Amino acid sequence: MGLETLFSPTKIGNVRIKNHIVRSATFMFMAEKYGYIGDRLLNMYENLATGGTGLIITGAVAIDPSAAGGPYQVCLYDESHISGHNKLVNLIHDYDDTKIAIQFNHLGRLGYHPKYPNFAPSPIPYKGTGITPQELTTQEVKQFIKKFIDAGQKAYECGYDLIQLHAAHGYFLNNFISPYTNIRSDEFGGSIQGRTKILVDIHNGIRDELGSQFPIIIKLQSQDYIPNGITEAEGIEIAKIISNAGFDGIEPSGGGRESMEFMKNTLPSKTFKKPEGENYFLPFAKELKPFMKECALILVGGIRNPISAENILKEGNADFISMSRPLIHEPELPSRWEGGDLSPAKCISCNSCLVVMQKGPVYCVTKKKREEKQKKEEIDENKQ
Repeated sequence: MGLETLFSPTKIGNVRIKNHIVRSATFMFMAEKYGYIGDRLLNMYENLATGGTGLIITGAVAIDPSAAGGPYQVCLYDESHISGHNKLVNLIHDYDDTKIAIQFNHLGRLGYHPKYPNFAPSPIPYKGTGITPQELTTQEVKQFIKKFIDAGQKAYECGYDLIQLHAAHGYFLNNFISPYTNIRSDEFGGSIQGRTKILVDIHNGIRDELGSQFPIIIKLQSQDYIPNGITEAEGIEIAKIISNAGFDGIEPSGGGRESMEFMKNTLPSKTFKKPEGENYFLPFAKELKPFMKECALILVGGIRNPISAENILKEGNADFISMSRPLIHEPELPSRWEGGDLSPAKCISCNSCLVVMQKGPVYCVTKKKREEKQKKEEIDENKQ
């Protein structure tokens, strides 16, 4: 079976993508100190570009000093950050029509910055740290909206092809859309329309500044998988609002630290050992796709088999397939598949990369152990 659909060109908004493969964002903690882009990060992204990915979404980028998860998370809120982003964009654009999107995020109530308090829509404690976040006033919410808009303008000036908002996994924007973490009574709380207002306002603000030719996509929580959180039915309704607002693409995801730590649910990075566990957000995607209109659906979650990916696209259940863990292990995976090697991704979904990610930088532990073992065997063989 060929992969004609997977490796055919397509578009998000007005931006042409050379194939249907997206590198899904993840925290990497590979920046230089204080969030600057250096050679280590540039080399990692260059490997993805040479490996054949059509659209690379960067790791989460902080839009404000309080947004960062540590000193080695990439930032874009100060003019001094721009030159590194220019280097990154120019590097990626040198490779075979590869496109790059920047993902903007704020940790919200999951933050642990030593200098700044945690901010959230409501003062709901996070059990993982025992910290109760600082509730934002209505005016402070509007100030954060402006920070996202300002970051979008900087991204455009740096030459990024798209931007992505991170509204999943229990972080700042997810805190607003979830009834578990948003019990506000002002215009940014209450109904689903109120809880999604921050996303619509950020979208509209960027559109007002940059027009409709700069695509805006979103990683969007489909379900919280915790009591009193976003249900699947609510996730569909939220996605409808986002699609109707004019977003150019939605990457549905779900779960987060609390579902992983307290509900024994490993989503969004599910562990599995059999093919039956793959494509675990596909059922939600099938429910959502009929409502997507001109909004691209980017399917993430356990995609490991190229034949399965091709079928998902051919059957119209998604417009793109998105991967993160497989490309940490094997950044050349798209080129391998396009070259005719249709064996599944080498990633075994063990989540060891998530463990090392807590202190950074992220890497595939399984691959490193295998390479170290192979090197030792070669040394031993040479001694004989």
